[in-house]
Amino acid sequence: MPLVGQHPRWIVGRFASTLMTHNTKRILTIGGGTGQFALLSGLRDLQHIDISAVVSMADSGGSTGRLRDELGILPPGDALKCILALSPHRETARHLLLKRFTRNSRLRGHNAGNMLLTVLSWYAGNFPAGIQALAEILEVKGAILPVTTDRVTLVAELTDGSRIYGEQAIDVPRGNQREKIRDVFLVPHDSADISVYPPVIEAIESADAIVIGPGDLFTSILPNLIVPGVREALCEASARMCCVINLMTKYGETHHFKARDFAVRLEETIGRPFDCFIYNNRIPASEILAPYKEQQADIVSIDTTNGWWKGRTVYATDLLDTTGGIVRHDSKTLANLIGEIVCGKHPSERKSDTGDNRVA
Repeated sequence: MPLVGQHPRWIVGRFASTLMTHNTKRILTIGGGTGQFALLSGLRDLQHIDISAVVSMADSGGSTGRLRDELGILPPGDALKCILALSPHRETARHLLLKRFTRNSRLRGHNAGNMLLTVLSWYAGNFPAGIQALAEILEVKGAILPVTTDRVTLVAELTDGSRIYGEQAIDVPRGNQREKIRDVFLVPHDSADISVYPPVIEAIESADAIVIGPGDLFTSILPNLIVPGVREALCEASARMCCVINLMTKYGETHHFKARDFAVRLEETIGRPFDCFIYNNRIPASEILAPYKEQQADIVSIDTTNGWWKGRTVYATDLLDTTGGIVRHDSKTLANLIGEIVCGKHPSERKSDTGDNRVA
């Protein structure tokens, strides 16, 4: 049975695959990592929308981390994912630009895309210009905006008062136990302050809809929201605010989190309520979840009777893609739902998964 209740307002069903209006809408996404890649991969194929993607500059792992530390540049990894997601040449570009060097000792471990974006940024004079240049090469639909052009380190404060420095260290906890994350903040490298990249504020002000998530809460999403100026702009924005709830919890970050925990933390951070939440209501098969349980990750559940949800709109439907045994959002289904929400065609008018039109 689908989730249906009078409070909150549950909208459960299967949604149309095309937008219902020809008026161009501006959609701004805020996130990072594979979650934002999946979202943008679907949004790219929708008609009559203008996409902007704000990405975190706190990544410190892998090739991205090495380039940041060795060359003093902004981390290219998340920006590269967004460029690939929004390119009509996505599959070919992914094959070429995510290929890692193996022969040269200095290049070994780096991927071609990170190196190309680094070189373009150097030659163009700054990181946003490098992003724009690579986006031009790949005929990207939309704009990719670093949340800041200041070099920063992400720091997590745990419930025992200890601190962890760097996105990679926060993202991959050591051992089987770690205190919960109480808060995260950014430390600048080169100056006393951190400034938001001005086009980010312009994109927030002009957006018709702002989509936050999916993605790792403390290492992909919050690092964008805590940059000075972003919260204030979001509070004043006239755009419809949508939150995509994560599919799985993550040990060391969101262990034992429920849907409400994600929602509360994000609303407290941006200082305003969301207009709607998007939630996957299909549970993957046990054999798909088995390797996740070994990593102490669980499917994110939602308590429909919790009074916190009263008055909030929750779109609940099957958003799952388990191709290759990996739990991820289905890009097309998620994008189609967001498209209908943004364009004002109420998804409740569509058939539900049970074959009726019930909606609370």
